[in-house]
Amino acid sequence: MGLATIIENEAHFQTEMANAGTKLVVVDFTATWCPPCQRIAPFFEQLPAKFPRAVFLKTRIDRLQGADPGSLEAKVRQYYGTDEAADEDSAVAGHMDLVTFITKSECECLNESDDHPLAHALNNGNGYLASDCDEQLIINITFNQVVKLHSLKIKAPADKGPKTLKLFINQPRTLDFDQAAGNMSVQELELTPSDLEGNPVPLKFVKFQNVQNIQIFIKDNQSGGEVTLVNHLAFYGSPICTTNMGEFKRVAGKKGESH
Repeated sequence: MGLATIIENEAHFQTEMANAGTKLVVVDFTATWCPPCQRIAPFFEQLPAKFPRAVFLKTRIDRLQGADPGSLEAKVRQYYGTDEAADEDSAVAGHMDLVTFITKSECECLNESDDHPLAHALNNGNGYLASDCDEQLIINITFNQVVKLHSLKIKAPADKGPKTLKLFINQPRTLDFDQAAGNMSVQELELTPSDLEGNPVPLKFVKFQNVQNIQIFIKDNQSGGEVTLVNHLAFYGSPICTTNMGEFKRVAGKKGESH
């Protein structure tokens, strides 16, 4: 059973943070005289066993206000990823599935089938994405905070899966097909059938260090047919510590009012 690491001093804390790399780090700032700290301590000690791929640290401070076990576990689950993805995560060492950072309501796919939209491909095992009028697709994925992208994972049929991809980042709006075909991309990929088995497809990591959105132009498919299919599309990397404005809640007054 895993245990939280007790932090002895600031140097020890900095060392543990550096050693964690891109792993999720959860720190319990505690004090022996603090009743909320003592109430949440047994619960916190259970978390390392539940989430072995995360790093749990414990350090004493002068003050801690409140303790909410439910919110603590919810936050760990949000950034840790799903249990079903654990085996897949191990194939991309040091990086996580960024599905929890995708703002699905702001994502878009041009030329998607009404019966098989992009949403089906963003949830593994819940259907598939299919093109409509021809084989081409433009997929616009928006993240709720800035991320670093390391690789893609695509599951698709060997004959109808994507072949040529052009990747664009941080575009102000969704490109149209003429723009996607003519504009310079950040990276272009030529996929093979083995790439469509869910194997990680590495990106030029240095070019994907500050990504708010990514657009994928699927130019053609493996067989040259009229319909392109994608069973699952996933993005692997790590979030950059920025403020997610979507998590702010109004506490008083109406929108537009001054205080």
